[in-house]
Amino acid sequence: MSNDRIEGSARQAEGSIKEAAGKLTGDAKLQAEGKADKAAGKIQNAVGGVKDALSGKDDHK
Repeated sequence: MSNDRIEGSARQAEGSIKEAAGKLTGDAKLQAEGKADKAAGKIQNAVGGVKDALSGKDDHK
């Protein structure tokens, strides 16, 4: 598993926490940042998946 997949998953989790905190506190900016972090993490995770597939390191075979 590539670092991109690990970092992407972590970024998605961080984004989920930020988004939830923004909802709880009514902070629209924090909520938007969380959504953006989740999206960026999803993309980074996908890039890592492609890298793994191309290098033959995909754990999901």
